[in-house]
Amino acid sequence: MIRVENLHMHFGGIRAVNGASLEIAKGSITGLIGPNGAGKTTLFNVVAGHYRPTSGHVYLDGEEITGLPPHELFGKGLLRTFQIAHEFSTLTVRENLMTVPAGQAGERIWDAWFRRGAVAAQERDVRRKADEVIDFLEIGHVADELAGNLSGGQKKLLELGRTMMVDAKIVFLDEVGAGVNRTLLNTIGDAILRLNRERGYTFCMIEHDMDFIGRLCDPVIVMAEGTVLAEGTAEEVKANEQVIEAYLGTGLKNKPAVRA
Repeated sequence: MIRVENLHMHFGGIRAVNGASLEIAKGSITGLIGPNGAGKTTLFNVVAGHYRPTSGHVYLDGEEITGLPPHELFGKGLLRTFQIAHEFSTLTVRENLMTVPAGQAGERIWDAWFRRGAVAAQERDVRRKADEVIDFLEIGHVADELAGNLSGGQKKLLELGRTMMVDAKIVFLDEVGAGVNRTLLNTIGDAILRLNRERGYTFCMIEHDMDFIGRLCDPVIVMAEGTVLAEGTAEEVKANEQVIEAYLGTGLKNKPAVRA
């Protein structure tokens, strides 16, 4: 579904992404891991259109999308979330969901003045969709709560819900587990698995919690120093000597023997 070829993103002398190539298969939940500074979020930002790469190519279903802005990629079904949730804090959870679909009739002055019936009908449809998302995520108890009052984990669930308000093909999740307690993290994980299995969502996620990665992701791609270091199952990459060295600075083979 997504193919990244020899991608570079340089900031002056800093090579944040340095020749990375990878593929994300349709219907997969792909994990993207690596030490801090590996280039993971920068790669997300390039794929999602927030940065135009220095060089290289990105393809979605065979169509080159390199450098397209986020709103065009949104229309093609490519969405991303952020490590820090970007909610509308003074709107309710339901209202946050209802703002997502593009091209709503009420956004046009002519329709708002002269086609009020059509605007109202569409708003009912969007509200119905929002309520379906709320039921799916089991967050009905906060549906009318201001989003700014939610906990960090609830805001992550809301961001996931916003991707459900449109026909998403692939969703990039940036540290969905950051700052989330274990109970809510399990709830988020359950929702991701259900979206993948029941609705065919494709996911790629940056995450540092290897238990969470191991539960959800296959394959797992490891980045280090701006490029792809390894790929495999969670167990395979955890046992990979190069991965251990990238994270810990020394491989198991190089560790001194412990003397009794």
